[in-house]
Amino acid sequence: MNSSTPHTILQRRDFLGLSVAAASAALLTACTPSGRSGGQRIYAGDAAVRAAEDARPSSGKTVTAALTAAPFAADLGAAAAGGTLSTWGYDGAMNGPLLRGSVGDRLEVALANRLPEPTSIHWHGLALANSQDGVEKLTQEATAAGAGFNYGFKLSHPGTYWYHSHMELQRERALYGALIVDDPDERKDYDHEWVILLDDWLDGVTGSPEEVLAELNQGMGSMMRGGHMAMGSVSPFLGGDAGDVRYPLHLFNGRVPADPDTLAARPGDRVRLRIINAAGDTAYRVGAPGARLTVTHTDGFPVEPKDADAVVLGMGERIDALLTVPAGWTPLMALPEGKAGLALGRIRAGSGREPVPAALPSRINGEVFDGGRLTSAASVRLPRKPVTVRHAVRLTGSMMGYNWGINGRRFAMDSPYDGALAVRQGDRVQLDFINPSVMWHPMHLHGHTFQIGESGARKDTVIVRPGATVSVLFDADNPGQWLYHCHNAYHAASGMMGVLSYVR
Repeated sequence: MNSSTPHTILQRRDFLGLSVAAASAALLTACTPSGRSGGQRIYAGDAAVRAAEDARPSSGKTVTAALTAAPFAADLGAAAAGGTLSTWGYDGAMNGPLLRGSVGDRLEVALANRLPEPTSIHWHGLALANSQDGVEKLTQEATAAGAGFNYGFKLSHPGTYWYHSHMELQRERALYGALIVDDPDERKDYDHEWVILLDDWLDGVTGSPEEVLAELNQGMGSMMRGGHMAMGSVSPFLGGDAGDVRYPLHLFNGRVPADPDTLAARPGDRVRLRIINAAGDTAYRVGAPGARLTVTHTDGFPVEPKDADAVVLGMGERIDALLTVPAGWTPLMALPEGKAGLALGRIRAGSGREPVPAALPSRINGEVFDGGRLTSAASVRLPRKPVTVRHAVRLTGSMMGYNWGINGRRFAMDSPYDGALAVRQGDRVQLDFINPSVMWHPMHLHGHTFQIGESGARKDTVIVRPGATVSVLFDADNPGQWLYHCHNAYHAASGMMGVLSYVR
């Protein structure tokens, strides 16, 4: 199993192939902080990283799992050409296995890579050891085809999370799954739990993710030629253009609306919905016509409960909500925000007419909000203290040249520390996500949970609308080198990423 980190690999191997002068220059480049004077970077193998992991709560229990990443044939019925399509996933399924543990448990996952190219796994939303974050070239070397990697870390906070490949556009296939961390002390005021993965899908139907990116990289000219470009996708809720890509399918737990996932319940039962947006380019508006949702959590952390007719999730976001089941059939609709299509699940509670997709409303109106507009529960709100480090993060680029970046710089994994945001352990950090572009961006920070302003929701992914600034706060308590990026898969692949760099 490969358990090396990029920094230790440089020390051990690269000197063998470099001259003394070149090797010295490489180490100087690796250890020079950016954006803050003095000090060295704290890498994934550093003692400070191990100390932070050791300090997390421990139950003394270990949960083990194995995942095999490999090509497989998926059956989506008549929605796929010939009834099946070829794609990549974990353990031969459209949704990877549900991984589950309790706070303090150590999760150990053995990854076997049977793909024709390298891969890695990112544990989205978790505060964990930097060496386990799954970012190729930054926290680990990618796991080669035919090889394996053993991940192991503590589950430090309860909530709804997920895991996915962090290699290029692999997540745009089926390389993802849900990860639930239970709180043994939580009072369960619901009768059922429904873990829901939403996804926009085209692989094997109208093309491949790589073909889409190549098309997008041609800029506005390709939009005029049709193809996969989402012409006219507009969402006032998101502030304008809803997305870049047109999708033939939208999936609810890996299933199309003609064959929906169905939950059996009784009238009056309460269902805890754990909704995860695993899509690449699509926000979803989720609701059940005729029933209201009570939102309780976003990105794993509790909020002041709020009733809504629907909630909107950007890519990478999660929302937990309670739904009281009416008699008969209840459609749970996930409408692609500003786009055509539908992802659909159903709750069966007695007899009646089954909801037919064609007869469902095309829009859910009323009281609608996203996780970034919620208030954190008092129990998880950050204590007030002075900000010691503040970074401006400008979300730059345009559809014209499809040249997305951070502060005017397009990220390159071969030089990840160009423009890095430096922090020191113990800092109270403020990041100002400033969006001068005409597109919305769901911004995600690895290894940390931030708070929106003084009392907003605790989150790790937040929607930043065109022309808006979203300021977030967090305590620098998890040393290492952490990626932050737009969770639009094509924006990230085109350069809208950066590094939050701990230095000493």
